[in-house]
Amino acid sequence: MNILSLIGRKHLLFEKDIEQNENTLSEKVTSSSFLVLGGAGSIGQAVVKEIFKRKPQKLHVVDISENNLVELVRDVRSSFGYIEGDFQTFALDIGSIEYDAFIGLDGSYDYVLNLSALKHVRSEKDPFTLMRMIDVNIFNTYKSIQQSIDKGISKYFCVSTDKAANPVNMMGASKRIMEMFIMKASQELNISTARFANVAFSDGSLLHGFNKRIEKLQPIVAPTDVTRYFVVPQEAGELCLMSCLLGENRDIFFPNLDHGLDLISFADIAVNYLKQKGYEPYLCESEQEARDLMNKLPQEGKWPCYFTVSDTTGEKAYEEFYTANETIDLNRFDNLGIIKNDYIENDAKIAHFETVINEMKDTRKWQKSQIVELFKQTLPNFTHEEKGKFLDSKM
Repeated sequence: MNILSLIGRKHLLFEKDIEQNENTLSEKVTSSSFLVLGGAGSIGQAVVKEIFKRKPQKLHVVDISENNLVELVRDVRSSFGYIEGDFQTFALDIGSIEYDAFIGLDGSYDYVLNLSALKHVRSEKDPFTLMRMIDVNIFNTYKSIQQSIDKGISKYFCVSTDKAANPVNMMGASKRIMEMFIMKASQELNISTARFANVAFSDGSLLHGFNKRIEKLQPIVAPTDVTRYFVVPQEAGELCLMSCLLGENRDIFFPNLDHGLDLISFADIAVNYLKQKGYEPYLCESEQEARDLMNKLPQEGKWPCYFTVSDTTGEKAYEEFYTANETIDLNRFDNLGIIKNDYIENDAKIAHFETVINEMKDTRKWQKSQIVELFKQTLPNFTHEEKGKFLDSKM
């Protein structure tokens, strides 16, 4: 399957920038040691492979998923073989005491890259998963930054999201608040990050779901009015690596929209996807019709599809990488833009946010409405709309 053609492109987005900076990237990697957190997720695996193939002195990978770590090792060995450097994986939760013991025993790295996140809009449907999103996206990140400061790490990178620019959902807002925590820590540690497009066919994504629907002989469902920018996994890994190794303190890297990156709807990708699989999309009027037709249409070279207008909480009709009041540098790289940030003090907001969340945890009782209100206090321009319906209520 040609993923690039599915998202409307013929070439990798960062080819020229990688080529122009390859000597610097390789020299930095070859002479350095790395810790990758959340390294067995879709973006994490892509980052690990970009580092591994440039032969680092040490590469340690931490992830909560034991199974994904096994697959990562198999993938790396099958693709690149072996390196002389120290390559190990650890099935650990960043928020655990076991992880603290791991960092305490060694913790000697030049670069720490944090790719861990709860990334799904659907994770905001209940107050309990939403609280875990806050822990993973904000507090675990800040904890690992503080540990990096204590250990004398040279550079810290963590991934943000395009949804942090003018956020409308809790996931994007959590990443925007994370950026505020990063800003505070940037007084003591060199930190850069990246906002980037949806990673095509990343685990749990709608496009990844297309593969599962074909595998399980089930209909393809997609919204017609939701458009997204997409990058392929290799591009995600390259973007993170360049931000980490080439970015200055407080820089936020993002794909340059002026050079070959276009919005495309999920429905259009579904059509392209099915045609690559050898099927003609057959548009159905309801979920039930799509399910019923699965028994006969695939034998005729057609696949049942149900395309609808989005009506669930947290979906943004389009994506953007920066806001009107952010300073942008589009000249340093060919296909990369950089948001340049001066230090902004938000200590009072950060302290209030942390205090209220801890009070909620202490009582073991909280409601989603309380968290939404706290997010709005922290981000005055946060435009969250509760529609009363979530992705889990749809096929």
